[in-house]
Amino acid sequence: MKFNEFMGALRKEPLKHVYLLSGEEPYYIDLAKERIIAALLPEGNRADSLIPLKGDVDLEELEGMLGTVPLFAERSVVLVEHTNLFRDRKTGGSDSADKGNKKLDRFISLLLDMPETGYIIFVTKEKADKRRKIYKAVEKSGAVLEAEPVRAWNINEWLQGKLQSMNRRMDREAAAYFTGIVGMMQQISLGYLDRELDKLLLYSQDPVISRQALKEVFSGLPEVSLFALMDAVSERNGRKALLLLKQLLESGTYAPLIMSLLVRHVRQLWQARLLMAKGCNVKDLGKFLELNPFIAEKLGRAARNFSDEVLEKVFLEMADADYMMKTGQAGNERLEHAVILLCGR
Repeated sequence: MKFNEFMGALRKEPLKHVYLLSGEEPYYIDLAKERIIAALLPEGNRADSLIPLKGDVDLEELEGMLGTVPLFAERSVVLVEHTNLFRDRKTGGSDSADKGNKKLDRFISLLLDMPETGYIIFVTKEKADKRRKIYKAVEKSGAVLEAEPVRAWNINEWLQGKLQSMNRRMDREAAAYFTGIVGMMQQISLGYLDRELDKLLLYSQDPVISRQALKEVFSGLPEVSLFALMDAVSERNGRKALLLLKQLLESGTYAPLIMSLLVRHVRQLWQARLLMAKGCNVKDLGKFLELNPFIAEKLGRAARNFSDEVLEKVFLEMADADYMMKTGQAGNERLEHAVILLCGR
């Protein structure tokens, strides 16, 4: 199950005896873990009833823990973090790796018929192998969270859930601005974004979040200046773009990172022009470019400021400059040259 479906099931359905929280998005995994433990164990009973384990654990010991009736609580909850039980087996296929493992077979039988007082939560911060026998057993008798990493193009689902919890909504400009900033991030931290959005509640009681409110909250992020640089390039505003570039470099932003983002931006502008030339509506660009619809529509409008010839020429020159900068064969002057080429009339 995906995160929203999983959390909805936790609220509405009877508690399961077996849970697997797997995937590369720690924010979702941590929230789900906290919610399950809170539902299973009142805070006062956790010291006696929660058994935390990490790494590889002997399966016979686990069987013993789950089969032991707790003396001072209604439930015994075993939390197994960083487990390798669900890891993809590289050799021989997953099922074949499990064959003949009698300990594992006994443990799987236990998972399919858990004692009334026993509960177990498996946590692995990598994608689980669905072909493994133990995965199939957990899926049959319990519930599985697939915590897929969030990208800029699919962050809207998380954002809408967050706004709902805040009892707020964003206007169209604010949503596009937020997605644009996230698109500049090399790695998206939902925990960080969660905390920053909470600050909006301190800034204003307005139920509608504006672009200006977001700018105030995110003003210290280098991604904000990167986003502004891409906007200036899209507008072909050379003076503004060069000023922003200078500020980014003076603040210590890694020059090859700026170049990589510029290369990506030019490639997307070029792709947008090619798609629109084939009849693609600007509102439909998002699904073809795998971008948030707000950003894709804005990109399509900006692409009209350029010719195919300019974008092709600049893209090839920038790709070469990107390689040279990453290998130490060129300096910041190639960045300035790229911006001048893009913004020239």
